[in-house]
Amino acid sequence: MELQSLQPLAQQLFADVRALTFDGVGVTRASYGEGENACAAYLDTFARKEGLEVATDRAGNFIYFDPADTRTTPAIWSGSHLDSVPQGGNYDGLAGVVAGLLVLIAAKRAGTTLPAPLKVIGFRGEESAWFGKAYMGSGALWGKLSSADLELQRRGDAISLRDAFKACGADVDAISRQEKLFNPADVLAYVELHIEQGPVMVAREIPVGVVSGIRGNVRHNKIECFGEAQHSGVVPRWLRKDAVFAVSDLIVRVDNHWRALLERGTDLVVTCGVVQTNPAEHSISRVPGYAHFSFEARSKSSDTLEAFYQLVQAEMNSIERERGVQFKADRRLLSEPAITDPHLCDLMAKACRDRGIAHERIPSGAGHDAALFANGGIPSAMVFVRNQNGSHNPYEAMELSDFMLGTQVMADTIAAITPRAASH
Repeated sequence: MELQSLQPLAQQLFADVRALTFDGVGVTRASYGEGENACAAYLDTFARKEGLEVATDRAGNFIYFDPADTRTTPAIWSGSHLDSVPQGGNYDGLAGVVAGLLVLIAAKRAGTTLPAPLKVIGFRGEESAWFGKAYMGSGALWGKLSSADLELQRRGDAISLRDAFKACGADVDAISRQEKLFNPADVLAYVELHIEQGPVMVAREIPVGVVSGIRGNVRHNKIECFGEAQHSGVVPRWLRKDAVFAVSDLIVRVDNHWRALLERGTDLVVTCGVVQTNPAEHSISRVPGYAHFSFEARSKSSDTLEAFYQLVQAEMNSIERERGVQFKADRRLLSEPAITDPHLCDLMAKACRDRGIAHERIPSGAGHDAALFANGGIPSAMVFVRNQNGSHNPYEAMELSDFMLGTQVMADTIAAITPRAASH
């Protein structure tokens, strides 16, 4: 099943969706919001014109399938997410949905019978930028969202996740009871294409990557530091309770621990992406009595995540005593690391070799919907496509020729899956 002839179709899809969701800088497809809805409506019309059917699952995600394939055996699932970060790039998430649609269309046009029915999933709400939590569409499907999660509010308009689910027709009662909204036994395997969101493949001149695993993360959206606001000119250092110096002290200590662990070969990345005082009260001549920051650590090891998290807690306790401040954290959010299926990875690597495509096995530092399927016991694999300028910014620059190579590798992998090889 050759896909190269579908490159103009892929180009059209990417261009049309970008035009629909362009915000003047990049693309903005808010989770359960206007941009995500516009993308979904466009893909619905496109898929139906190609003779495909579109359904919505109980979590509000979109399912594209060939109605002519009436088999009731477990299906292969492929897809990714429709949302983006604010002013993001056009390929993060969308590339995986487009790739799955191309495989469906190629099989339909060629009259090819795949080893199992193929369902392409367009997940809602994968990005944590909107509600402070990732994997909302796939997490709801797996019964992973708590009642507290449903009360999270979307940035910009404070719409609750509960109301967002209601608006898209999801089964909110079942989601709040943390019921699984599908039967995992009905899924033979899960395969996802995604752009690489870091610089490794570009630096190594590799167009396609076989993902060996997906880092998990532990995070707090907001950790507040309460000190004491004072006049900057009259309070000596030893009597100050400076919230900014306390937060800065903590971040430096965390960075030092991170560096020491890296020197020992530990897999870990740490980020404090938000650091802020209160603009209503901060001043050049005022010792800041309040600051808040975000915290995130990612690793392929759950043990590493927990140990580092406890280390950060210990440093916060130490700084509280030394500087007379108090730290208060919001709810801890955890996403478990995931290991992709070795056999599916071997099939993917073989597909690369058979077509003479330079590739390497590479871990994913970013999280993906595939992690939930892998951790749920479904054989899962991911193919990465080389992408310039990173991701979560407007400058994603995936080459369409690389995308077609990755999509072809995914198609070859899907065609090689057998019930025995993907049994779970």
